[in-house]
Amino acid sequence: MKPSSYFTITMVICLIYSMSKWISTYSELRPSIGILPIVALLLER
Repeated sequence: MKPSSYFTITMVICLIYSMSKWISTYSELRPSIGILPIVALLLER
């Protein structure tokens, strides 16, 4: 595997990990509307 692809995979894993932590924290703070901004962000991409 190339070093660049290894770096990309590492970056993706870190991004998913940080996003999951942020989503869980945000959902605990705002359980009723916590899912709406996430869906909006996904649809905008």
